[in-house]
Amino acid sequence: CRPREPRQSGTDVLKLALGNPPMPLRLEIKKKLSARSDRVKCVDLHPTEPWVLSALYSGNVFLWETESSSLIKSWEVCDLPVRSCKFIARRSQFICASDDMYLRIYNYNTMEKIKAMEAHADYIRFVEIHPTMPYVLSSSDDMSMKMWSWEQNWECTSTFEGHAHYVMMCKFNPKDANTFASASLDRTIKVWGLGAHQPHFSLEGHERGVNCLDYYPGGDKPYLISGADDKSIKIWDYQTKACIQTLEGHSNNVCSVLFHPRLPVLVSASEDGTVRIWHATTYRAETTLNYGLERAWSIAAAQESNGLAIGYDEGTVLIKLGHDAPVASLDTHTGKLVSASNNDIQSVSLKGAAADHADGEKLNLVMKDMGSCEIFPQIIQHNCNGRFLVICGDGEYIIYTSQALRNKAFGQALDFAWSAVGTGDFAIRESLSRIKIFKNFKEELTVKPPMSAPEGIFGGACLAVRGADCVCFFDWNMGTFICKIDVAPTAIYWNETQEMVLLVCEDQGFVLKYIKDLVDKAVSEGSVAPEVGVPGARAHRAQSDLAVLDIIHLQLRFEPEHEISGTIEKGQWIGDCFIFSNGHGRLSYFVGGNTMTLCHLDQQGTGPLFMLGYLPREDRVYFMDRSRNVVSYRVLLSVLQYQTAVVRCDFDAANAILPAIPESEHSSIARFLEAQGHKDVALQVSKDKDHRFDLALELGKLNEATILLDETPCHSQDTTDSMTKWKRLGDLALSSCDIPLAERCAQNAKDLAGLLMLYTASGNRAGVSTLAHDALNQGKFNVAFVSYFILGQVEECYELLVKTNRVPEAALFARTFLPSHISSAVALWRKDLKQVSERAAAALADPSEYPNLFPDLDCALKVEEIFKQNRGKLVSASAYQSAKDDLDLDLISLMKSQHATAASDAGFASSANHTKSTRPTKECASTDSINSEPVLTSVSSKDDIKDGIEADEYKSVLKGKQKGPGNEADAILNDDFGDDDDW
Repeated sequence: CRPREPRQSGTDVLKLALGNPPMPLRLEIKKKLSARSDRVKCVDLHPTEPWVLSALYSGNVFLWETESSSLIKSWEVCDLPVRSCKFIARRSQFICASDDMYLRIYNYNTMEKIKAMEAHADYIRFVEIHPTMPYVLSSSDDMSMKMWSWEQNWECTSTFEGHAHYVMMCKFNPKDANTFASASLDRTIKVWGLGAHQPHFSLEGHERGVNCLDYYPGGDKPYLISGADDKSIKIWDYQTKACIQTLEGHSNNVCSVLFHPRLPVLVSASEDGTVRIWHATTYRAETTLNYGLERAWSIAAAQESNGLAIGYDEGTVLIKLGHDAPVASLDTHTGKLVSASNNDIQSVSLKGAAADHADGEKLNLVMKDMGSCEIFPQIIQHNCNGRFLVICGDGEYIIYTSQALRNKAFGQALDFAWSAVGTGDFAIRESLSRIKIFKNFKEELTVKPPMSAPEGIFGGACLAVRGADCVCFFDWNMGTFICKIDVAPTAIYWNETQEMVLLVCEDQGFVLKYIKDLVDKAVSEGSVAPEVGVPGARAHRAQSDLAVLDIIHLQLRFEPEHEISGTIEKGQWIGDCFIFSNGHGRLSYFVGGNTMTLCHLDQQGTGPLFMLGYLPREDRVYFMDRSRNVVSYRVLLSVLQYQTAVVRCDFDAANAILPAIPESEHSSIARFLEAQGHKDVALQVSKDKDHRFDLALELGKLNEATILLDETPCHSQDTTDSMTKWKRLGDLALSSCDIPLAERCAQNAKDLAGLLMLYTASGNRAGVSTLAHDALNQGKFNVAFVSYFILGQVEECYELLVKTNRVPEAALFARTFLPSHISSAVALWRKDLKQVSERAAAALADPSEYPNLFPDLDCALKVEEIFKQNRGKLVSASAYQSAKDDLDLDLISLMKSQHATAASDAGFASSANHTKSTRPTKECASTDSINSEPVLTSVSSKDDIKDGIEADEYKSVLKGKQKGPGNEADAILNDDFGDDDDW
């Protein structure tokens, strides 16, 4: 009979762990994802992306993003339960199996369904992806397993039969990919070969049906683990076919088991709602997790991370066991890299390994086996000179020689820290409150820090003990308490001279200067208070207007220097430069109060990169990914040394180092010098012309900036960038009163408006004339118009308005400044306006047709003639005081008065009365035809007007309205302005 869905666990299930309890292995457990959903029958982790795939009993498949804890995609597969799903990362696909007996393949990027095929005659329980070949294995309640090939359009290539009950799971052997094992409710585990249709052998021992199994991933143990409905977990040696261990502790059916691929643990999930973690070597129960989500059905781990996904009745959970960083240490003196792969210790020399490799390229390294460690390594660290290394884990430490891995010392410790001075000097945190200092590998003294519960220790020039909200420093020789600082760092870095120390906090770092001589003097004189430290020193918090900041103020031992903003993952001092990697994929370095980015780390294909260290002789920083692949990035030591010398204001040493720096790095050096305030030196060092130009402007060196622009290639002289530079230089030249240079810059920048300002301010009439011509050729009509107007060339202004189709403006301009062109302007305006409205065009009056509408026109024409005759007469600037009043002359009124005087003297008054007509000959009412003369043109004086009037004979011309056939224009004008007789 078909087994039912497993029963709910009883209320008497003991929940042994409801949070993230500490482990004897000291693997910190963090919950990264907790997503509620329907019952989750299977989970899978993507090998490179932060994704969890969940198969739901409701017939859906969910894709979760672990970093943001969000559902990014979902698929409605069918109406029946989906019992299994697996990523096929090589093809950007996943496959899922459901109770409708179908296998379905989807592209998880496009969400497209690639294939759907009926695969079995009953429910499909599990699918397994071959690690290297294009095969997928499926197991079913029809008691068979089938192998499918995606290279053959998902055809079934083999069928495996032999079980007497439902086949619940199948797994490929990672050490022999041609074999796989299957678990069945017939209480057996069978091992098969891909080329045979019958099993090689069977493993029997469970009292009830077997639900799950997994292979040991390492190469040293031929082990297989299984879980069954008898609530037990068994470890098998598949070579001897013997059960070597049985683990008991679950109170209900065991649904899923696995060996963790990276950690020395095995994990089991049960219907009792718990997930148990067991030590893979001692098989002791390390911890039990219960997140209160009812029954646990599935667990999954990824090869390249420490994540563990769990599928429950009520959702999906992802936890992180320990840290993802590889366990490795680089000896910066010898270039030897020591790393751990499970319990195996391996080494390789990085000297010359990156000689022919580009930045970010994987190095071809051949690891050398050094031996096996008795404890599971969680930390590897070299001492100050690289002769020894310590391996920490399982609450213990072992010190080995770095060359042959010979045991030197060992013991129990929660934390370990090397001294920066003595070869065999170190400290351990033996218990929560006891810290011991060892000199030459022998216990020397015990330190009692002034805090209730120390949480960690750090080595270096001083021994640092971290508390919940502070850190205390102690002297290595006598264990003397030095001072207390109110910050809780996660790491502490000392430079080689022991003068600078960096306290790395969660999202910032503090750079302090350590005054060692004063501390040594206070310690030797015995003037140190046990609970206060060195006299006169203190640490306190200060408040700013914006936020509460942890500001360190230490009067005697430490002096605050700088603050580094942002996350610091790992780093290393080189002189006074601190090079580090942050949490955003950037390699940066800090020097002299400035943080600069060296490069962006390529983490697309490898995942996060973890900094190993910097080798000065190789000029490279080395990184390792989670798969223990090593890459490097170039960072020149000479550059770091130069910057260190500049920060120390040792310019003699800096000048001596500069020739050793390649010219390709000079521009970055110059920007550093600029940030330090040494702009004059930066100008000499920089090879970037753009940067040199900016520096020359900031320093006010006009000649050097001009030379740089003169060196611009011909093909780049008319670019926007070049013109912008000339304009910037021109602005600076103008502010420095260098008018010739400002004029040249404006010409090269084609800054016509700037040239107009220069020429008018300096009275350069020839320049304005040239400018008008250039502006006209370049289509800058506004500048051309203003230039012509300033020169008094009103005819050119009028022609320019007509040429640019500004006919209405041309007519109004002619009415004011060029009355002789009014008729032609009106004709053009009428022609243009007829295209819009003939009636409006007919309303425009021409003085030749309607002289009554243009009073004093004859006077205006006379003034125009006088203006044209005298506009060539220039008035010097020295005569401004006497000539300024002439700018306000009303020339028409003046002409009328002069004409009246001349007519009276000639005796024309009676004749004029006798010949009076119905319409006055000339009505010289005041008008604002021309009120002033433009700058730089001749200003007609009163005498000029007088001479002009007396020289011409006054002629009285009587012009009446010409009689002619009536037309629409006459009607409009009569309607608008009244009849002539009304005038």
